Amino acid sequence: MPLEFREIGLGADAIGYLEAWELQGEIHAGVAEGAADTVLLLEHPPVFTAGTRTDPHERPLDPGGAPVIDVNRGGKITFHGPGQLVGYPIVKLPERVKVVDYVRRVEEALIHVCTDFGVTTARIPGRSGVWLQADAKGPERKIGAIGLRVSKRVTMHGFALNCNVDLGWYDRFVPCGIADAGVTSLSQELGRDVMTADVIPSVEKHVADLLSWDDYVPTPDYEPRPEPPRLNLVSPTSR
Repeated sequence: MPLEFREIGLGADAIGYLEAWELQGEIHAGVAEGAADTVLLLEHPPVFTAGTRTDPHERPLDPGGAPVIDVNRGGKITFHGPGQLVGYPIVKLPERVKVVDYVRRVEEALIHVCTDFGVTTARIPGRSGVWLQADAKGPERKIGAIGLRVSKRVTMHGFALNCNVDLGWYDRFVPCGIADAGVTSLSQELGRDVMTADVIPSVEKHVADLLSWDDYVPTPDYEPRPEPPRLNLVSPTSR
């Protein structure tokens, strides 16, 4: 069955993180029982979400009024907010598809979306997500984040693509625990406003293509970087 895309809250209708999480759980239960694979597309009001690998020192000392929520996805802490397109693919993984293969396909879809807008990106082995190389504009910088959970071979959580998000939020914490790199957006790179609604057609096309599970040729990687070390192996309480 083809993927079902659902836009559930953009702009002034941005949906709260906990409300969206609850909806993910309901859809996940249905997909596990054979319902159609579904991708939720939305924006959140400002929120920090701390994955199960988040160390205490990585949490924002001053979250600027945004909640900090412990979540049951992998990875470290990240930010969601207006101007960032969040996608939650809730899909049943074929038996032949490993979780890492799924992650690479989602990254590849975002790489193609960035290409559609004239921004060149790739993966950095050792660091999840979608990145720009260091250049005259700045150091290596992340434009798309990935974080997921898989239960009963059905995925939850997903990706976040920075369109015209306020990058000042990222000054409040160490994004994904990586202190030696930056964060950017399509608007920042292009010097013009790119709204979340602008990228949705491209996102739907490339996510659908990559999650059709056909063979594909991956974009060449950038130079590998080591994953940041953990300073505290005690995970926060996760929901």
